[in-house]
Formats: sequence, C-alpha cells, structure tokens
Amino acid sequence: MIYESVICTQRPSGEPHLTPLGYRVVAEKIVLAPFVPSNTLDNLRANGVATLNFTDDVRVYAGCLTERRDWPLTDAKIIEAQRLADVLAHIELVVEEEIADEQRPQYRCAIAYQQNHRPFLGFNRAQAAVIEACILATRLDWLSVDKVRTEMRYLSIAIDKTAGPRERCAWQWIVEKIDAHPNYPGFAQELARANP
Repeated sequence: MIYESVICTQRPSGEPHLTPLGYRVVAEKIVLAPFVPSNTLDNLRANGVATLNFTDDVRVYAGCLTERRDWPLTDAKIIEAQRLADVLAHIELVVEEEIADEQRPQYRCAIAYQQNHRPFLGFNRAQAAVIEACILATRLDWLSVDKVRTEMRYLSIAIDKTAGPRERCAWQWIVEKIDAHPNYPGFAQELARANP
C-alpha cells in the first residue's frame, strides 16, 4: 500500500524543499522511492533526513506541483530538518539504507520521532479528487491525452459537489497547470464547458 504525504527534505545549503511523495511502510520502516532525477533524491543522498507531513489542506499538494512552495515551516523536534507548521501529524525520518535503482532508488528510513498535532475530521471527496488530479498532473508526458481528460472530467464531479474554498483553489491551480501543457491547449475552457 502506498500512502500520500508531503515530504520536506533539506538541500545541502540548508534550504528546505517540499514536494508530494508517496511512501510505504515495510517492517516498521518507512520506504521512500523518489524518481531519478529529483531534488528529493539529491537531498536524501546529501543529508539522509526528512519529514513526512500529513495535511488535509490540499492546496499544499497542488501548490508544490505548481511552484507555490512558500508554506510556513517550523523546526523538526529531533532531526536537523524542518516540517510544515500547520499539519495534522508529522514523522521525522533518518535514512538507514539506500537500495539502488536506475529509475526509483529506495530509501529505508527509521522513524526518529512522530507527533499528532490535531485530529483528522474525516475525508472529503473533493480533497481526494485534488490528490488524484495532482498525480495526473505529474504524468502528462506519460499518459494519453484522452485518459487525462476523461479522469479530470470525472474528478470534477466531486469538486462541484463537495469542495470548499481550499479545494476549489487547489483544483484551479492543477487545471491551469494542465492547460499550460502543450498537449492540452484550451483544457480549462473544455473542462468548464463539460461541467457548466
């Protein structure tokens, strides 16, 4: 099973880098598998620490994918790293092992610290739709145009029915990202026509 989170790694300069990243739990270790090349991969190799951040504000996910990465941060409790300031929970990680792979090396990490900050109040369909749209937006060069269009039309139903202001904002950022891709001219208008 792959879980979604926002990972915060540190550049060699000490500057934090936020990005969405799926992770797995295997034998009480957190397994990260960033793509080659990626800033997350470079940062894990450089200093071997990270925080996983769990938030129900899907603007953070969409923001990271659309170069809106300026979210408030605070220092981690145990490791030399940072985490999102406004989270439901966070986990602090220390890399114990790298398993080489040409496309997605794996990093097996020990949990140095974890904390719940506030309760999770439940799922919202629009939040799930934004997360799925974010994943689609990272695969525009791999997936067929028809698949992306079909999936986005379907996901927009949940946005129309259950989104609050945060979800609508995040959705708009992702729609604009897809619309700006050379394979999707006029996508935003097409989506709006499909869901008047």
